[in-house]
Amino acid sequence: MEYAAAHQGDSLTDEAALAELIEVAQTWLEDDPDEETREELDILIARAREGDANGHAHLLNRFSGMLEFGTAGLRGELGAGPNRMNRAVVIRAAAGLTRYLIEEYLPAKAEQEGGTAAEEAQSPLVVVGYDARRNSDVFARDTCAVVVGLGGRAKILPRPLPTPVLAYAIRHLGADAGVMVTASHNPPQDNGYKVYLGDGSQIVSPSDAQIARHIGRVQSVASVPRADEGWEVLDDEVLEAYLARAVSIVDPDTPRDLVVVHTALHGVGTETVQKAFAAVGFTELHPVPSQAEPDPNFPTVSFPNPEEPGAMDASIELAEQTNPDIVIANDPDADRCAVAVPGPGGWRMLRGDEVGALLGAHILGRGVDPGTAVFANSIVSSRLLGAMCADAGIRHEETLTGFKWISRVPGLRFGYEEALGYCVDPDGVRDKDGVTAALLIAEQAATLKAEGRTLGDVLDDLAHRHGVYLTDSFSVRVQDLSLIGQIMARLREDPATDIAGITVERFDDLARGEGGLPPTDGLRYLLADRTRVIVRPSGTEPKVKIYCEVIEPVGSDESDAPARLAAARRRAAERMAAVRETMERLTSTDPA
Repeated sequence: MEYAAAHQGDSLTDEAALAELIEVAQTWLEDDPDEETREELDILIARAREGDANGHAHLLNRFSGMLEFGTAGLRGELGAGPNRMNRAVVIRAAAGLTRYLIEEYLPAKAEQEGGTAAEEAQSPLVVVGYDARRNSDVFARDTCAVVVGLGGRAKILPRPLPTPVLAYAIRHLGADAGVMVTASHNPPQDNGYKVYLGDGSQIVSPSDAQIARHIGRVQSVASVPRADEGWEVLDDEVLEAYLARAVSIVDPDTPRDLVVVHTALHGVGTETVQKAFAAVGFTELHPVPSQAEPDPNFPTVSFPNPEEPGAMDASIELAEQTNPDIVIANDPDADRCAVAVPGPGGWRMLRGDEVGALLGAHILGRGVDPGTAVFANSIVSSRLLGAMCADAGIRHEETLTGFKWISRVPGLRFGYEEALGYCVDPDGVRDKDGVTAALLIAEQAATLKAEGRTLGDVLDDLAHRHGVYLTDSFSVRVQDLSLIGQIMARLREDPATDIAGITVERFDDLARGEGGLPPTDGLRYLLADRTRVIVRPSGTEPKVKIYCEVIEPVGSDESDAPARLAAARRRAAERMAAVRETMERLTSTDPA
């Protein structure tokens, strides 16, 4: 189906190329099990036949290759054709996953465990979850039908639920794999297919490539056996077990006097968060009414990601009216957690690195075993957690971006990434979990409130002890994906020798696996003043992401401590502005 890849130099007016494209599209259409996408593709084919250049371009894009299966599974825009998220693509993915489990994963597991019966090794159990996006339930049922049709066993969560519930269910049910149908915080037109293996962690290399290879062997949807029944629809036992585990991470003797505004951003988090907070005794949880119920259109936000401008407006507006202690937001599948706090200038959303430092401080303060506990964060996250761990005598590790890496750190006690992802209970959920993170930040805030202190006071304490660690990030979004490769190639071919006038002391091409990490497409700059910059393509969206961090000492002289801290933060902000200006120029799609 990779028509465009083989015809990149062809003219759109080439009649032979057009006829071949239409033939490939017609073959796909006839194999497509979904009436809606068949109709969509039929219209595009007709427009291309009529000489409509726009319709031709759209058709060409749909057949520019199969939607790539990687360590994020699948994620893309809904629509017809192999380069979109649709039932035909999902059925192929489910078939590839199931055959990988039967032919490679379970035999290897049986051999490793010393000889499980062959017939048992050939019957994988897959648990499937889904959110409330368009077609999530359809894709989840198709997955179950394929798993059972190919001789496996499937269990599906009872209704749209958060991703952490699915991640928990894998080990709770003893499954061999898990599938979560979600596009997380992507735009409304997207959906995705997230795959976990039996240890409860997201897939990494080489499993992703092995699954992709099996997907590539699927000749047609018609060739994939699909059952009409035979999978189990789970009841609320899994959710209740997850909630019991979540509740257990909160100290029952800590204060509960806390008023919280919560938004689920039209996602699936409201029910689970409300039940979790009520179970531990936080009774003052006030949802944002306009965003509490799942809605795949996300009508009140332009982009359903708490990090994006405007996404928190409704919750901040409610906070200004009701005067809570904190605001907590989850993204649509509730695996991320954002926090906003009141301040002299109004409500301020904390950066992901700030919440990571707060949760790290809270967990350290509760006591951890320095002989076994490991804290971890991704390389694009702040180095403050590492400084805190060094101070406390706790081992700290940096990983590649993504919880597929963080969750695999041996002995992990706490892990986070700056994109609002936090793993506060790795023995329960080996992935980021916005529900348990919300519980723990609420416990911390309530404890501080009882002491007459705030989360901001803890951040001040950390700055006085370790310095101001100021982080910032921005993205270069593109329509033409080739621009991403061009930006990265330009930075590699002509490495910057200074950034914002500060000498680059070390330049790491992470694609070469420098620094002891697995190879990944990214660049790291370490400057003479301890500033760090990382540039990498996004793994889930068409953009290049740039992460910057400056470290500014506060000093320990006898002068007024608040004034020293304020001055250090001003200096850090000035340095950051200069770094960002330089990096915006270096990563521009129009460098001239």
